Amino acid sequence: MGNAQEKPPSTGGGPGFKPNQTPGGSWSRGWGEKPQAQRASEKKGVSNGTRREESPAGGQKEQNSPAVDTSYLDAPAGALPPHLARLKNEGNHLFKHGQFGEALGKYSQAIDGCTEAGIDSPEDVCILYSNRAACYLKDGNSNDCIQDCSRALELQPYSLKPLLRRAMAYETLERYRKAYVDYKTVLQIDTGVQAAHDSVHRITKMLIEEDGPEWREKLPEIPVVPLVVQQQHRDKPLSAEVAKARAARVAQEEARRQETRFAALKHQGNDLVKKGQFHEALKKYTECLTIKPTECALYTNRAICQLRLSRFDEAKQDCDTALRMEPSNKKAFYRRALAHKGLQDYMAASTDLLEVLQLDPNVHEAEQELTVVTGLLRQSLIDNAEQTPRV
Repeated sequence: MGNAQEKPPSTGGGPGFKPNQTPGGSWSRGWGEKPQAQRASEKKGVSNGTRREESPAGGQKEQNSPAVDTSYLDAPAGALPPHLARLKNEGNHLFKHGQFGEALGKYSQAIDGCTEAGIDSPEDVCILYSNRAACYLKDGNSNDCIQDCSRALELQPYSLKPLLRRAMAYETLERYRKAYVDYKTVLQIDTGVQAAHDSVHRITKMLIEEDGPEWREKLPEIPVVPLVVQQQHRDKPLSAEVAKARAARVAQEEARRQETRFAALKHQGNDLVKKGQFHEALKKYTECLTIKPTECALYTNRAICQLRLSRFDEAKQDCDTALRMEPSNKKAFYRRALAHKGLQDYMAASTDLLEVLQLDPNVHEAEQELTVVTGLLRQSLIDNAEQTPRV
């Protein structure tokens, strides 16, 4: 990237193409001659079904082509004059869309323009060098990245992004001591840069392996960032992009923490069930549900605890919830059948057990339980018949 050369325009022909043959046409027409139908279409100003009209520049434009929003080009860019601000803004837009080589070209034009115009704005020129360094880094050109970052830091010492990008480039080139120094400098300015923390941890391990216990003595001197610079960085208002990134990191960390807590609680609940401590297990599963209320297995697990504690209504409710989430959940049907049995609703219990066997005929516990429930249903019908007064 940055050294790419433009290729000469292709003739449009593939291998074996002969210069006297019109692409897609017959051998009778000369090279470049257009088919009669195409010429007629162009006379009418119609191409591919879209009416065209002549533009003021002498070309053609489609009447229905959507307008491209280029308002971002006119956004202010520090103290840069409008024509250089447009170059910077275009570079930012291209970089954002992954067009690093094209972005590099725009930043280079802006840097050259600043030199030619004698722009005296170290902060703005520092940003241009830092942005171009980011393009080099994306393209794997670590040496040029380091060079641009160093230029940026000459203009604005202790600027965070050039320091971080230079550290990454040094690390890519396995110049670990210099990378370590830059990462540590970054952390003096902003302790919240997680990438720097991770890299320092990783590089420390490599330096210990390489240099042994005295690895610190072989490091270049780590500069002390002035307190005023640290304070200025803390007082600087966050850009929308940085604020969004930080919020995403916080949300990601919170999700990771909750996932760890959830797994621990569920494991504890399962262990307590195995030990017969159903009341304590029920509390663990309930706490799990505050983290993941849509985890179906938690409801069927908690239903076991409710059944063992003879809380049949609560067990039925948990199974109902599980079945709303997973209508074919065998465990939910089976445990709801046991809850119905505890509530002496033997007809509902037998219905649920038949559902289990329809889903899986090999569930022997359901077969055995169905035999028991059928007997209880028959006996309840007999008892009700005997208690019914005769007229």
